[in-house]
Amino acid sequence: MNHSFTTIAKVIVTVISLFVLSGCDFKHRSTDSLCNSNPQLCADTNLNDGQCRLQRTSLIWQRYDVLKNPIDAEKFKELKFTYDYQKCLEYAARIEPTELKERKTNRTRALLRAYDSIKRLNLELADSSDPDIIYYRWSQGDRKALQQFLKLEGTPALETPEMQLALATFYTDKDKAKTMVLLQRALTLYDKNQKVKPEIIQSLATISHQDGNIDHAYLWAMIGSELKIPVSSREKLIAFYPMADQQRETLDRRAKQIAKAINRGEYKIDMVR
Repeated sequence: MNHSFTTIAKVIVTVISLFVLSGCDFKHRSTDSLCNSNPQLCADTNLNDGQCRLQRTSLIWQRYDVLKNPIDAEKFKELKFTYDYQKCLEYAARIEPTELKERKTNRTRALLRAYDSIKRLNLELADSSDPDIIYYRWSQGDRKALQQFLKLEGTPALETPEMQLALATFYTDKDKAKTMVLLQRALTLYDKNQKVKPEIIQSLATISHQDGNIDHAYLWAMIGSELKIPVSSREKLIAFYPMADQQRETLDRRAKQIAKAINRGEYKIDMVR
């Protein structure tokens, strides 16, 4: 009896604790409620306008996440949401409303504020040590960020499929053998049933083709097919890579086996020598 009462009491305490910790979120069940409580999150947007509603809503809630937890990773998410909002507004600002002409003015004003927000966030993230942000800055032409990124090679910071792919893009025109290793290394880092980035398989097939390695080019293309990643149709592959039927059947079987290993999170680099 006492044991049951103690267990129930613990459950009640846990629920109450969760409620208290999340209380500030429970009171905001709608974007309107959030904006009323935190007008600074919404004042520079085109509120009460059907245009860009989804992008605006996502951005406002992400700003709220930054308000609660102002770390670089959350600010980076806000930056990406702001870019999405900006792109939508650039289109919406050109639309002439049939009624409420001031909506076009509000959209233009919101667009200019979005540009300002992007500039501010980029400045705030300029010295971030987050690998994703460093790669983003490099992709935007920041040479300092490239050097920062390369210094992280071989460290746990880049031990994700996305970062191995990013590193591979740097070596593509410099060291194809290393690029192939990095791309395959990316595959070894996927967990079970995790969606594979198409660029990894497509790049492996393309580099194999460029190197004249027909077997591997065909094999990676077929692995892509097994993973539902578009590389080329089987008919085109058969026409493009002529080979004996027995050889093709062997490669087809290997492609199925390797694709299953990738899906199980069990790919090893020596599966394709």
